[in-house]
Amino acid sequence: MTATREQASAGPPRPARPHRHWSLASRLVSGTLVAVLGALVLLGVLVAGFTRFEVTERLDNSLQEVAERLEFMLSALDRAGPAAPDGQVARLPGTDDRRTLAYQIATPDGRLEIRSQNAPQALFVSDMKTGFYTVPSFRVYVTPSASGRHVILVGEPTFHRREAVRHAMLISVLPVVAFFPAIWFMVRWSVRRALRPLTGLQNEIRSRGGANLAPVPPLDLPDELVTIHAAVNLLLERLNLALSTERAFAANAAHELRNPAGALLAQAQLLQRQLGETPYAPRAGVIVAQARRMGRTVEKLLQLSRIGSGMALCGGTVDLVPVIGFLAHELEREKGQRMIVEGADSLLVEGDMDTAGIMLRNLLENALVHGAVDQPVRVTVTPDRRVLIANDCPAIDPALLATLEKPFVRGQTEAEGSGLGLAIARQISQLFHAEMSICSPVPGQARGVLVTLAFPPRD
Repeated sequence: MTATREQASAGPPRPARPHRHWSLASRLVSGTLVAVLGALVLLGVLVAGFTRFEVTERLDNSLQEVAERLEFMLSALDRAGPAAPDGQVARLPGTDDRRTLAYQIATPDGRLEIRSQNAPQALFVSDMKTGFYTVPSFRVYVTPSASGRHVILVGEPTFHRREAVRHAMLISVLPVVAFFPAIWFMVRWSVRRALRPLTGLQNEIRSRGGANLAPVPPLDLPDELVTIHAAVNLLLERLNLALSTERAFAANAAHELRNPAGALLAQAQLLQRQLGETPYAPRAGVIVAQARRMGRTVEKLLQLSRIGSGMALCGGTVDLVPVIGFLAHELEREKGQRMIVEGADSLLVEGDMDTAGIMLRNLLENALVHGAVDQPVRVTVTPDRRVLIANDCPAIDPALLATLEKPFVRGQTEAEGSGLGLAIARQISQLFHAEMSICSPVPGQARGVLVTLAFPPRD
């Protein structure tokens, strides 16, 4: 009672989270690219900052150098004495005011004597102390003359400075950015090349199945995958041994049961005939029916053992249309139901006639047993190498339809059967490299089941 309350209080169970599919190659590529590109971005930021610092320092040195060179012209002003004109403008034709250095020569008391044509009429700075200053539109360097009678102010337009810094940063960073696609391509190529042995191992493992349990051949694998390769081969060896033991047991059991089952059926039929109309005759009939059912199950087990033994395909070419016609005639005689065979006159496939006959007989017998008695089974051979087997019956639930091809799975029917026919047909179709599909109802109808065998085109 307590557990019930705890379960009720816990609420309904949470739905399972969907499984996410991911690729090792994609994860390695993305992880490596994020690390490399992140390092390059950080490097680009550092290079840009260092470039800006260096360019600014060089431009400041240029300002200081220009100021020192102006010392040569100050000697003329010193000889002119106090009669030198104030606010004289030195003009130079064809200059760009936004990029050309501007200068001013003033007295220590702040009186402007000479300026360049792109220098303002007011002094760059009111403070005449030596050093660098940043004012609107200019970066200024102030230094006194050697005589002490003048002060030199040299200014660089901030537009030119920003432009020079921006160009220098772009020249430093753009090559790194331009190499991003090349880095992406090289990382992707390198990762995929390193994972090529893993892809080969994956393809080898994917090709293994019930019909192929051979060990994975030696591959050029890195040390990390050698252990996986050995483990896969060990698993295949154990699986092959287990399946071989199971098949041998099924085959031996079927062979051992075939003769007793046949003898039991014969004795039961003889007993049923001898009992005649006595009250014990129905019991003899039950024994006969069960003996026949056991005989059919033994026959199906023998077919499964033959398919699993690796001897199902012996090479050669077989025409399926005569085989279908012969089986249809035989089953009509045994079951007393009609079968209609129509379509192409020939369908050549690579394989063994006996194996193809086992596959087709199971499909045709399954269609007869589970179809309506008053409706024929229709077999159509199409020019595009398909065999369509359709019967009339109530539509099968999709959930049940998906499990019908598994061994010993039967639908909701009272018809006799062992649940092995479709499983045997599926395994043989894989040996023929044919695609087998089942749909219900028949396309375009509300009832029936359609089994399709699509064979690959011939070379």
